[in-house]
Amino acid sequence: MARNLFGTDGIRGPANMHPMTSEVALKVGMAAGKLFTNGDYRHRVVIGKDTRLSGYMIESALVSGFTSVGMDVFQLGPMPTPAVAMLTRSLRADLGVMISASHNPYVDNGIKLFGPDGYKLSDETESEIEELMGQASDNLLATPEAIGRAKRIDSAQERYIEFAKRTLPRKVRFDGLRVVIDCANGSAYQVAPAALWELGAEVISIGVDPNGFNINKDCGSTSPSALCKKVREVRADIGIALDGDADRVLIADEKGRLIDGDQLMAAIAESWQSRGRLAGGGVVATVMSNLGLERYLEGLGLSLVRTPVGDRYVVEHMRKHGYNIGGEQSGHIVLSDYATTGDGLVSALQILGVVISKGKPVSEVCNQFEPLPQVLKNVRFKKGQPLDDQKVIKVIDEGKGKLGRGGRLVIRPSGTEPVIRVMAEGDDAKLVGKVVNDIIDALKSSAA
Repeated sequence: MARNLFGTDGIRGPANMHPMTSEVALKVGMAAGKLFTNGDYRHRVVIGKDTRLSGYMIESALVSGFTSVGMDVFQLGPMPTPAVAMLTRSLRADLGVMISASHNPYVDNGIKLFGPDGYKLSDETESEIEELMGQASDNLLATPEAIGRAKRIDSAQERYIEFAKRTLPRKVRFDGLRVVIDCANGSAYQVAPAALWELGAEVISIGVDPNGFNINKDCGSTSPSALCKKVREVRADIGIALDGDADRVLIADEKGRLIDGDQLMAAIAESWQSRGRLAGGGVVATVMSNLGLERYLEGLGLSLVRTPVGDRYVVEHMRKHGYNIGGEQSGHIVLSDYATTGDGLVSALQILGVVISKGKPVSEVCNQFEPLPQVLKNVRFKKGQPLDDQKVIKVIDEGKGKLGRGGRLVIRPSGTEPVIRVMAEGDDAKLVGKVVNDIIDALKSSAA
C-alpha cells in the first residue's frame, strides 16, 4: 500500500496547507482511532504537542477525530516527543500522538504516531491508516453512546521529570554544576530546567519564552550560537541545547565549543562499556556519522553499525539486534534502556552523569576522538530527479574514486523537504571540499 501522507517521521508540512490541515488531522484521528480500537474496553490515546501556534488547531481536530470513533483522549499540553512515547506506555494507552515539526520553524507542523509500546508506528501500519482515511466517515464513526471523552492530564510534567531523573543512579547529584539549558522555545521549556534544578544544578535557562512563533528561532540545537555565547558569558560548566520537540540534544563544553551527537555517543558508549552495561557490542548510527567515531569505537573493540538517515531506522536495528546505544550526529541519541525514541533531556543527564563520575571537564569527557574533515552541503530542486542525470552520476563516481577507501561519500534526498544532501569525509580536507563542490555544481546544473 502506498504512503502519500506519511514521510520518514510522520506527517509534516506548512500549517493550514495540505497535508497539515484541520481536515487531514481530523481524518488521521478517525482512521488511527478506528484501527487501534479493537476490544470491549475503553480505548485511550495520549496527545502531546510543542509550542507552535498551529498546535491548538491540529490538537482540536485530532481530539474530534479520536472521540468520534470512540477513543478517550488524554491531552498532555506542551511536552517533549519522548515524554509522549513514555506516557503512552505509562498510561496504558492504545496510541500516542505528538504534534510537532521538530526542529523546523513555527510555520510548519507535523503529526507523529506511537503504538502502545511507545515505538513509532511501522510503515505498514501508517499505510493502513492512510487507507482508512480514504473511506467514508460514516464507516468509522462510533454510536452516540460510545463517543469518547477528552481530559487534560495535569500530572504529565511531574511524571516525565521523575522518569528522567530515575535514569540516573540514586546517589548522582549535580550540586555545584552551573548548567545553561536552551529549550528552543519548544516543548521542554518547563520540564528540562525543572529536572536539572531538582538534581541540584545551578540552572541558567534560555529559549524558555514560547509565544507560538519563536520555536527554534535563533535558538536551540539548530542555532546553538546563543547557547555557546551564554556558556562563556556566565562561565558555565556545560551548555545543553534541545530542539523544538526535545528529541535531540547538542552540548557546549565549558569553553563554549559545540559537541555533536557522535561525540556524545562515544562518551556514553565508553562509560557504559567500562561498567559492563553496553549491549550489542557497539553503537548504531547512520550513514552521516563521522568516520572518526567508527575508528574510535574499533579502538575500543566495538563496532559501528550504520543505517539510513532517520532515528526510526536506528531504533529498528537496535531492537532487532540487541543494541542499547544508537543515534545520529544531529543529536538524536537513543538509549533503549530508558526510551523508545531519541530523548534530549535523558541523553544530557547521562552525559552529566559521566562528567560527574570522571571528575573531569566536559571538554575532556566529550572529545573522545578527532573527527575527520567532513563537509555537508544542500541543493534545492523544484522538479525532476537530478540524481538520475547521467552527468551527475559521472561526477559522483569520480568523487568516490578520488576519496578512495579512506573516505566516504553520502548523497541522499531529504525525507522532509525538496533538498538533496551531499556529504563527504576523508583525511584530506581540501580534497573533501572539492569533491562536494563538484557534485553540488553538477546537481545545480541538472536542477536548473
